[in-house]
Amino acid sequence: MAPPTILEGYVAAMVLSGVGDAMGYKNGSWEFCHSGSAIHQEAKELGGIEKLKIKLPNWMVSDDTVLHLATAEAYMETKDTKDKETLYRHIAEKYKNGMRDMDGRAPGPTTMNSCHMLKPLREKGYEIPFNPRGGGCGAAMRAMCIGLVYPKPENLSDLIADGIESGRMTHHHPTGFLGSLAAALFTSYAIQNKPIEQWGAGLMDTLPRARKYIKERGHAVNENLKEWGYFENAWKNYLETRNITSGKTLPKFPSDYGIEARDKFYKSVSFSGWGGSSGHDAPMIAYDAMLGSGDSWIEICKRGILHSGDNDSTGVMAGCWFGAMYGFLGVPDNHHKKLEYRKRLEKAGEKLFNLALKGKEQQSIISCQTEGNDETEACSDSSQKSPLFAHDQGISEESSKTNEVKSTKTDIVEGGTSESKDSEQVDKAEPVEVSVDSSQQTTNQDTEKKVTEKVTTNV
Repeated sequence: MAPPTILEGYVAAMVLSGVGDAMGYKNGSWEFCHSGSAIHQEAKELGGIEKLKIKLPNWMVSDDTVLHLATAEAYMETKDTKDKETLYRHIAEKYKNGMRDMDGRAPGPTTMNSCHMLKPLREKGYEIPFNPRGGGCGAAMRAMCIGLVYPKPENLSDLIADGIESGRMTHHHPTGFLGSLAAALFTSYAIQNKPIEQWGAGLMDTLPRARKYIKERGHAVNENLKEWGYFENAWKNYLETRNITSGKTLPKFPSDYGIEARDKFYKSVSFSGWGGSSGHDAPMIAYDAMLGSGDSWIEICKRGILHSGDNDSTGVMAGCWFGAMYGFLGVPDNHHKKLEYRKRLEKAGEKLFNLALKGKEQQSIISCQTEGNDETEACSDSSQKSPLFAHDQGISEESSKTNEVKSTKTDIVEGGTSESKDSEQVDKAEPVEVSVDSSQQTTNQDTEKKVTEKVTTNV
């Protein structure tokens, strides 16, 4: 099967982000289940992962998708994204209004409190004070689409600025807003078709520029620099563990990396014991899943969504990156065709494609997608990602073949329930302005997250 066109990648990125969210959330029952084995067993009893019917009323999207749509729609409605003041105030307005669509979707306390502080009608009303407890994943899980707006290497300065500023509208702590930056950056890499093992090294190369931006911006500089090290050190250690610090080698996984082993590892890289609940480990776990799954959607579900941690937040990222890179390859129709807000997600993908790509770039893609086009074969290369987003590979021949490998996955260990974790949970997501279609209204599932904020503080 040919690689997806860029347009398909954009649409799939948005739609599958929602699938990853809804699947991991399962109306709250799987997100707060602290045993990956139990989740996999329940999925098996439902007919297996492939047979899951992701649709209302049992599979509503959580605050993650609502807020991701808020970010996307703010860009869609802003005429000039270079006018940062107007853009950021509009994003803040979307986040604030989004609290209206949180019934049963479990927004986190940091987001709710921060949205209350936002004053989008005022100059710089999107800025809030530094928060020593603002390191949760709520900024990261809504930022992937920023990478769709800025998909090219030459867009990096804008991606850094918007990733940071949108993130610290609610999570003004480097562990929180650098997670936002990572989520956006990895999405741009996926659209570029950049080899996955290079992404982590690319993030580390980007962090000095992000630090410089913080200094130049002049907002809570000392507080942010004081807490900067946790995110950077956590990622440095992770990349060393996977043997991909340089981005020039293939990742190494344990020979035993089944369900319980993954749960243990995800917990070990977390701040609070709930894997994926903070700004550093949510994108990290999703990235780990991408490294080990190749082009297998089902394997992404096993590794990046169905685990004992904050799995809707890791799932929303892993789903987005998979879609951006592989389109709907191997994704069962029952996973996405009746997804809540699917039309909005699909529209967002199309609109962001139009926003990011203009002129000859876009026209070459569209012409290749026209059925019966006599020039389809001749222009097929231009419809793929890599020619439009050429980047310096700088990687060994062995590593450059990673994306041709189906998967580096190990056998999944079935049976046995991992030791239950402390039930106390951490802040994560937030909301978006939405016009809820009456046919999509859902009743309160009584799945409000009674989360206790435990996000990175003094880390």
